[in-house]
Amino acid sequence: MSTLPVYRWHLAPDGYATRRQLRARNLRPGGQDVAAQLERPRRRGRPPLVAYLYRIDLARPVRPMTPARWAALAKANAARRICPECRRDAGYVIPPSLGMCTSCAFPEPSLELRSA
Repeated sequence: MSTLPVYRWHLAPDGYATRRQLRARNLRPGGQDVAAQLERPRRRGRPPLVAYLYRIDLARPVRPMTPARWAALAKANAARRICPECRRDAGYVIPPSLGMCTSCAFPEPSLELRSA
């Protein structure tokens, strides 16, 4: 097993990029292994932040979205908006911390209780 070259933050040589940097260029790693890593030191003895680098010359173009992929993505996003309690489309992505729409999580007190 060979060890990866480790570079300090902002000091990686040209020809390497993170996944996000590849995506900004409409590229993807394309099955290649991690070529190097960046380490960003942190304070108070905490472990450094690590970012993996891929070779740009081995990267491949991003695959285009097909109509079937667009449909699957739309269906998945729609499912994230359906409240499991009231089964209505909330119109926004339901927060996982609540697990339901805000109307179900924080119901308004009825008018009869307010006037009493």
